[in-house]
Amino acid sequence: MPTTVLPGTTRGGLPLRVDRVAWAAVDDRGLVARAQAERGTPWPQPLASQYARFRRDGDRVEYEDRVFGREDRLTRAVVTALVTDEPAWLDEVADGVTLLCEQSSWCWPAHDDAARALGAVVPVVTEPVLDLGAGEVAARLAWIDHALGDRLDVRVPGVRRRLRHEVRARVLDPFVARDDWGWLAPPLSNWTAWIHANVLTAALALLDGSERDAVVARAADGLAAYLESLPADGAIDEGYSYWWQGACRALEALDLLEHATGIDAAALPVVRATVGYPHAMHLGGRWYLAVGDGTATPPTDLPWHVLHAWALRTGSTAAAEHAAAEHVRADLPVRGGIGRTLQALAYDAWPAQTPSAPLPARTWFPSTQVALLRQTAGSTRGLAVALKGGHNAESHNHNDLGSVVVAVDGVPVVVDPGRPTYTAQTFGPDRYALWTMQSSWHSVPEVRGTPQRDGAQHRATDAHVSEDGTRARLDLTAAYPTEELSRWTRTVTLDRVASTVRVEDDWDVTPEGSGTVVHWVLAGEVDASEPGRVVVHPLDGARRTRLTWDPAGVTSSLTVRTLDDPMLSDVWGDHLTRLELRVDDAAGHGSLTVTVEADR
Repeated sequence: MPTTVLPGTTRGGLPLRVDRVAWAAVDDRGLVARAQAERGTPWPQPLASQYARFRRDGDRVEYEDRVFGREDRLTRAVVTALVTDEPAWLDEVADGVTLLCEQSSWCWPAHDDAARALGAVVPVVTEPVLDLGAGEVAARLAWIDHALGDRLDVRVPGVRRRLRHEVRARVLDPFVARDDWGWLAPPLSNWTAWIHANVLTAALALLDGSERDAVVARAADGLAAYLESLPADGAIDEGYSYWWQGACRALEALDLLEHATGIDAAALPVVRATVGYPHAMHLGGRWYLAVGDGTATPPTDLPWHVLHAWALRTGSTAAAEHAAAEHVRADLPVRGGIGRTLQALAYDAWPAQTPSAPLPARTWFPSTQVALLRQTAGSTRGLAVALKGGHNAESHNHNDLGSVVVAVDGVPVVVDPGRPTYTAQTFGPDRYALWTMQSSWHSVPEVRGTPQRDGAQHRATDAHVSEDGTRARLDLTAAYPTEELSRWTRTVTLDRVASTVRVEDDWDVTPEGSGTVVHWVLAGEVDASEPGRVVVHPLDGARRTRLTWDPAGVTSSLTVRTLDDPMLSDVWGDHLTRLELRVDDAAGHGSLTVTVEADR
């Protein structure tokens, strides 16, 4: 998508009509009632001491919760002003806008490089940082200007001028003045798409003429670079959860570019490919295949209207069916910005009848080496198994090469734990001291006491998935930095007739050693009362599941990990259980087959 295709001038404004009659008929999904209940109460107030906590003890949640609470309340006030058309609600909007304009920084504490460089633990107001948080506020204020600007000028003169000044000073001017932002440098991540989408929003709503044209062209360049960084198969190495904050943000930015310039982005191959990614990661119901910092139960307020609209445009029937099916049980997207909320409320292309989730029988993304094989296409009934390859320097990665996830009736039983609450440690030098990031807490081997290490040199090779979707294989030798290992092959086989999953590990090591163990991370209640067998009573009432193996030469044990972090316990309950299978590989060659099956 080179910017040379852009016309010399761009169209201003945002792609949503604000018609008072139409908005009076909108189903506000309970936002008006909540706004009325909180009106007159104190607004959430982020404090300097809360901002400082990130530098002092690593906590970023206390400050961010108040920022997000303030922004969410403002979203509800905007929707209420549109739906009721009562002038008094413009005062509530003006209060929220002014609070944002008076907030010392729109940057989130974890991203404040300027404060860090100057030795400060609070924002340095003369050094605005354009991060995800700053971009979000700029886009939020731009949407308010677009939807309510004229009425604010009448009711609260001066507020609109103030918000335009702050967006220019904190976001638009720094975007134009600097080209050394980290999110502009490879390897590009979700930040690149997310920030460019927000900058485009602000530019189209708040700038005019040649100044707007220049910002749009610059943002288009950045967006093109992000799209070019995506693999041809449309996969996201950050996983499903981050598709919504990366590829989906790029789709929203493309909506803006099409509105502003008239380009047609639906024919771009990478767009068509990435639209098909979310439904390919679906295990069933509320469960998705999580890798890295992703979570197996994503937020319930995702912008399904964005995916549905692009699925229709690109002719992806499966993606459209998936979006429509998920939309029915989803909450309204409020946290992701006012633009998402307003467009979701106005979206009217949902089908009259809700389709079923597509649930393909075979998914394979060569770029990330992620395979998902399902027993019955279009149904959660039975088994599904995933195998992850790739390398240990992916964005938001965990050391998880060869990780296996097995779901029964759409519910994970052999699981990837996901991530804890983000703190300073999460993205610092001690990231891999966190247990969730370690290979020891993924369903992978540990060779002669050596876990996997982070780094691109630690990767899976010789990846293969059969065309019939019954077998996937990886070579994991390079994942382990030990000279004692010369080969480790992992093969996953889905027997659709017998309703079993077999995971076969086969390896060569130096003779006369010890310390090799194969880990299995399990969710639910685990019973290990018989040799060579554990029984799992899974979450969500899924069928009882057995893992079996030949106990000869294998010593098994269980470790229970108590979960006290809500990012984990809200998904898995109060604990996870690790099954450890210690193998005798003193002969220099070994193999282990574990079979997974559910009660019939």
